[in-house]
Amino acid sequence: MSHSNDPVIKQFSLETYDGSEDASARGKRAKQDSRSKERNVPMDTTLFEDKETAKPKVKFNLEFNRMVTESEGSNNQEERFGMETLFAAVSSGDATRLNGLHQYLVHTLKHLTNTEYQRHGKNALIKGLLNLKDGKNDTIEFLLDIAEKMGDLKKFVNAAYTDSNYKGQTALHVAIERRSESYVKLLVQKGADVHARACGKFFQEHDGPNFYFGELPLSLAACTNQPAVVDFLIDNPYQKVDITKTDSQGNTVLHALVLVADKENTNNNFIVRMYDHILTTAAKLYPMIKLEDIENHQLLTPLKLAAKKGKIEVFEHMVHREFQNVEFHHLSRKFTEWVYGPVQSSLYDVTSLDSYENNSVMDVIIYNNRIPNRLEMLQVEPLNCLLNDKWDKFAKWIFLFNFICYLTYLSIFTVVAYYIHERSMLPSPERPSADYLYLMGLMISTVGALHFFIRGISDMWRKCPTPQSLLVDGYDELLFFIQGILFIISAVLYLCGMHAYLGFLVICLALSWVNLLYFSRGSRHLGIYTVIIQKMILGDILCFIFVYIVYLFGFSAALVTLIKDSSTNMTESGDPEDNANCKNLTYRNIQFTILELFKFTIGMGDLEFTDQVQYQEVFYILLISYIVLTYILLLNMIIALMSKTVENISEKSFNIWKLQRAITILDIERTLPSCLRKRLRSGMEKDLGRKPDSDKRWCLSMEEVNWDKWSSNLSIIKEEPGNQENVPVPTAPTRRDRGSSWYRLLSHRRLAQPVEEPETTPMMTSRV
Repeated sequence: MSHSNDPVIKQFSLETYDGSEDASARGKRAKQDSRSKERNVPMDTTLFEDKETAKPKVKFNLEFNRMVTESEGSNNQEERFGMETLFAAVSSGDATRLNGLHQYLVHTLKHLTNTEYQRHGKNALIKGLLNLKDGKNDTIEFLLDIAEKMGDLKKFVNAAYTDSNYKGQTALHVAIERRSESYVKLLVQKGADVHARACGKFFQEHDGPNFYFGELPLSLAACTNQPAVVDFLIDNPYQKVDITKTDSQGNTVLHALVLVADKENTNNNFIVRMYDHILTTAAKLYPMIKLEDIENHQLLTPLKLAAKKGKIEVFEHMVHREFQNVEFHHLSRKFTEWVYGPVQSSLYDVTSLDSYENNSVMDVIIYNNRIPNRLEMLQVEPLNCLLNDKWDKFAKWIFLFNFICYLTYLSIFTVVAYYIHERSMLPSPERPSADYLYLMGLMISTVGALHFFIRGISDMWRKCPTPQSLLVDGYDELLFFIQGILFIISAVLYLCGMHAYLGFLVICLALSWVNLLYFSRGSRHLGIYTVIIQKMILGDILCFIFVYIVYLFGFSAALVTLIKDSSTNMTESGDPEDNANCKNLTYRNIQFTILELFKFTIGMGDLEFTDQVQYQEVFYILLISYIVLTYILLLNMIIALMSKTVENISEKSFNIWKLQRAITILDIERTLPSCLRKRLRSGMEKDLGRKPDSDKRWCLSMEEVNWDKWSSNLSIIKEEPGNQENVPVPTAPTRRDRGSSWYRLLSHRRLAQPVEEPETTPMMTSRV
């Protein structure tokens, strides 16, 4: 006996064997299984056999020592149903071919859930659903009726694929994929698991054909645009789905819709409709559940996932979503304050958008270099307006202060470096005292270098950049980090009394002045110019240097091997001269040869060393080939490529500059203390609920011009959403306010209609 509180015990069962397969057939099948073991098993096809690899099974033979009686003799004449016979009958859709199946199963003590009636977990029910004709297969109801009579209906309905490609797929998944609403309802009525997960390789994102839909039946119905099936699964009298259920990656049905959306806007229309439909349905049935706030294993909500994957159409729809229905008003992220012709004032909910919060949408877009269209995504409102407001409110002033501080540091560092080189200021006992100004400048230079070094490490730890993002987004930060490392190495060598410190110090000084171009981000024209230079350095010039170094070292090694070694040098009168007194570099020196060939590249080389060449013909062939490949070919090629790069980048340079400025804004904002960040936060808190203090959100007010929909928005939807009791009365407008178009528009509205109370001035306005 079993009780409800007892632990679940797996049942042990023996499968019967009626001798329908002889030894030779079993041996042939085993060989076929071994040959097809490494091949991917198809879901359902007639081109390949999808037989399962033989596994050890315990069976007992009904033919063993069986005494033939009259009744048994009649039974031997009955048709025996093997897997091939059963699958062939189910594929045909002819239920008459299954006559006698129930009697056969009862007599042989077999079940439709036995492993001999499965291929990698695919049973007769799944086989029938894969072979629908005009959406019907009469054998499906027949099989379900037999399974119900045999007492294993639930096990039969929930049988799942065991193959690694389609693991976990059940008959319910197949019925949804075949778009058969009637069979979906029938399977759920018969006990199908509405939370079964199809987690095979084919259902995960990877290189090659695949279809990720969120593993769950509800996600599959939503991603294949079947709203009727979605509604049935969410609300049915048999087994309702848990709408908050997640897959192996932590994704809900909303996450799955975002991932299925296409970047080229080929299927986004039904995606956004289905997204809103599920969102409103969940809000109606489960008002306490905030489905859109559920995070997956990467701590991403559907909105943040759309931003991370670059699904700009879906992302823009989410941000601009506005429901006019009072029942779903709380699901909106955009609220219209007033409309006058094509001009309207809107409130945007910036919750999870603003970088004021950790792991915000703005952080995801700006610091994620893998998004191909993140430049365009930053132009979606209200992100663009948020960045402009942050720049005008605090970022540009802090950026200007940082520029002045760095320029001061750079001047002090330059003077200190020159003073060290001029006086050879190596530490020694004979010179214990030094100028206080020099010591102060040295300390400032050291502290600045340590700051750049520590900041570079912290940025790499926080952002975890890829090599590509480190060279693109972190280009300037990487240069500052190298500057700090060079100064630290120079300081260590200086304290050790080694004159080699000067080489590192000089390189650090040159790089410090180059890093001054980082502050060109504050100016649009200089910023765009710097962007073009950066793209050329990281693109065309790097490729040119790599190819040129190959030619340079190759021909230098050949010339060093070809030229004779002269043990003595002759004076102008022809007398030998001691090498110790006059030692001239020859082309037997690899460094000297490389330098001379480089001079040929820039047109400054000479041919005064030809008397040391063993084979002048070979020498001239090598030299002419080198000049043609480098001076004529490579130099002209790099010029042409750079010209083409300028044309291509000039169109995107403005957006790239805005991206770099956005990175700077977020980096500056992170350095602010929490109290100052809260005070300088963009937007204002608004009560958007129908009741006081029912739906408070942080919003950004914007003015927009939309000529496409202005004729449908002739009435004022709402002048000021939410509770107005605690809104402060604005002060008298300044001259600048009176001259703005917003004030003129607002004044015109006051003259056109009576207003009892003065309207609240938005914290920020913008023109789109």
